[in-house]
Amino acid sequence: MMIASSKHRQTASALAIATALGFPAAAIADNHGTMALKDRVSQLEQELARTKAQLAAAQASEAEAKNALAASSAPAASNDIAFGLFGGTLKVGGAMRANYAVGDYGDDTGGPSRAWDDGGNFTLDTFRVNLDYANDNGVIGKAEYRFYNGSHFLHTGWLGVNFDDGSQLQVGVNRVPFGPGAYGVSQSWFFDQHYYVGLADDMDLGVKYTRPMGDWTVDAAYYFSDEGTGAGHSRDSARYSYDVVNESGSGYDERNQVNLRAIYHIKNTAVTTDVGASLQYGELKSDGPQDDGNHWAASVHMVNKWRNFTLATQLTRYEYDVEADQPLGTDDLVLFGAFDFPNTIAAKAWIPAVSLSYYQETPRIPWLDYVIPYVEYSSIIKDADGFNDSDLVTLGAAWGHGGWYIYTELAYSNGNEFVGGESAFGDRLGANADEEWLKRLNINFGYYF
Repeated sequence: MMIASSKHRQTASALAIATALGFPAAAIADNHGTMALKDRVSQLEQELARTKAQLAAAQASEAEAKNALAASSAPAASNDIAFGLFGGTLKVGGAMRANYAVGDYGDDTGGPSRAWDDGGNFTLDTFRVNLDYANDNGVIGKAEYRFYNGSHFLHTGWLGVNFDDGSQLQVGVNRVPFGPGAYGVSQSWFFDQHYYVGLADDMDLGVKYTRPMGDWTVDAAYYFSDEGTGAGHSRDSARYSYDVVNESGSGYDERNQVNLRAIYHIKNTAVTTDVGASLQYGELKSDGPQDDGNHWAASVHMVNKWRNFTLATQLTRYEYDVEADQPLGTDDLVLFGAFDFPNTIAAKAWIPAVSLSYYQETPRIPWLDYVIPYVEYSSIIKDADGFNDSDLVTLGAAWGHGGWYIYTELAYSNGNEFVGGESAFGDRLGANADEEWLKRLNINFGYYF
């Protein structure tokens, strides 16, 4: 009776399972039904295994996408306004950023101070408006205009096409393809020293073509000129990215620049790697008594990702061929400018740069989505005798939640115009005569909409 009852219970359980799986109850009344049920269970187990594998792959892709977003140093717009235009969609977004800074700056003279003893200062950093357009025919476009304290200018403005083979064409003011990514090796608000000599996040006026080719991504670009100056107090330096500027009216202007970049993607390994090289050559048009000049740069770079760690490295050589008859009176310096301030840089130098960061999601913290701690180092090692190197070290973290993106950083430098204010402004990327190590604590609050 015990055995019979057990068999009865097994049969009843099998009937219940069969019914739940869509089998008719009579299907298990004989051995054929039992075999059919077993086959069905085996089939479902295989489907479950496949589903789990697909879920794991999807989660890995999501993590990779989030790491890519983190590497961009800013979140995507979170509350875009979208409406139809010319058969496509136009999205309107933007950002507002405020900044707190305190560090090695001079005595308070009555104006805003960033010295330790004066408690630093809190100011509006940036207000920007973004437009993104796309339609079903592959036509795309981007525009961005920025406002800073005392100046405003175009950051981005291009139209393009996405082709069926995955390639893309951009025409207008777009980002120059040089280095491992849009922001070089950097995760930080300060960037690395490549940015301050126009070799990272540089926007110029021209044509860029990007094409994936198997495990390669190749960029080729031609730029007629830099992006031009906006509205500000300076003659030629009201702009976002660093370029050769002509503040005197008899200096140099950038013309006819060519860029090539190739990046090889090593996938399906424990440490995914992007290894690449970048080349740049351009002319310098003279508006004074000096002859025309030229400039070139070459760089090798690599980005390694292991789990949530990202290690980015870069080594660059650049040279500007200018004449001593230029307004600076020497061929060892070039006049650069951005953010409405001109300054000099060394005409010839090496730049090593490295960045190590870690991406950590924070699902248990309701007010935080993720945090990215990082440490970065870069240096401008100059050729000219008597010129001191310009080093920059940044320790920090980026904090993201919804549309918020906040940087907290401590920067040390013996040659950066934005770190400290006790040594002479305008010379720190050039001769850097003072070579004084200065520090700055910086907190940048950004809301992207």
